[in-house]
Amino acid sequence: MTLVVIADPGAPYLRLLERLPKDVCVQVGSDPAFLREAAAGADVLLSDITGGSLEPVFVHAKNVRWVHSLAAGVDKILFPALIESPVPLTNSRGVFKDALAEFVIAAILFFAKDLRRLVRQQEAHVWDQFDIPMVRGQVLGIIGYGEIGRATAKLAAALGMRVVAMRRCDAPVEAPVERVYAREELHAMLAACDYVVLCAPLTPETRGVIDGAALRAMKSSAVLINIGRGPLVVEADLIGALANRLRGAALDVYDREPLPPDHPYYTMGNVLLSPHSADHAVGWASWSMLKFLENFERFYNGRELLNVVDKRAGY
Repeated sequence: MTLVVIADPGAPYLRLLERLPKDVCVQVGSDPAFLREAAAGADVLLSDITGGSLEPVFVHAKNVRWVHSLAAGVDKILFPALIESPVPLTNSRGVFKDALAEFVIAAILFFAKDLRRLVRQQEAHVWDQFDIPMVRGQVLGIIGYGEIGRATAKLAAALGMRVVAMRRCDAPVEAPVERVYAREELHAMLAACDYVVLCAPLTPETRGVIDGAALRAMKSSAVLINIGRGPLVVEADLIGALANRLRGAALDVYDREPLPPDHPYYTMGNVLLSPHSADHAVGWASWSMLKFLENFERFYNGRELLNVVDKRAGY
C-alpha cells in the first residue's frame, strides 16, 4: 500500500507516520514534479493543512482509493474532479472543536469585561472604576450547530448563558440549546442575541449569510464572533456596521489571509483580531495527524472510515 503525503517533508508532525504498518510505502513531498510521479502509484493521498496542492496531484492519482485532509474545513480542497469522483474524502472534523470553543468564550469575556479598557488604563497608570456586566443570562446565538457549535454551547452554558442555534438540517432541540431556528428565521434569532458566533462551513448557502440586513437585525449592543470562514460575512457590510452601530466583533478568519497591513480592522477599537490561530492550540497539528492515523487503521483493515465528507454539500 502506498501513501503519498502532500506536505513539507520537514514538518514535525509527520514523524507520527512512523506508527504506520511497516508494509506501507510512504512518500512525502511538496515538489510538483515529485508529487505527479508519486501520485501514479498512490492508494491514499494525505493533504496537509492548506490543501492547496491536492488538485494537480489528484489528476495523476488514477488508482487512489481514499483522500484525507488534515484540515477540518474542505472549502479550499474541493474541486470538480474530486467531487465527481467516487473516491471518499475524509477530514479532521472535531479535532479543533475544544480549542475553538475556548476562543469563543475568551472573545465573549474580552468584550463583556471590557479587557481592552483595563489594559489601556493600566498602561496609562489610570485608576477609573466602572461597572462590568455579567455574561450569565445573556444569549449566545450559534450559526452552524455542528461539533464546534456543540462544544461552544457547552462552555457557554457552564457560564450561565442562554444558548440558541441555527442549523441547516431539521433536528430536535438538545440541551443546552433552548431553541433551534430555521434558516429563514435568521433575523429573528439575531435580534434575540447578545453574542453571535459563526461556526458554519463555507458553502453556497452560507456564503454572505451575515450581510447588511443581518447586521441591522442584530442588537447594537451585540458582538459578532467568526471562527468559521471569512466569506460567511460580507466584509464591507461588517466594517460599516462596526463604524456606525455594532458594538464589536472578534474575528479569526477573513476574506484575504494574511490580512493586509492596511486593512481597516487593524485600526478599529471595537474589533478583536486573531491571525487564524484560534485552533492552534499547542499540539494542534499532531492532533490532526492522530485523527488520520486512526482513520488509516480502519482503512488498512477494511473498516468504515470516520469523518467522511459530503463532497456535494461541502462539509
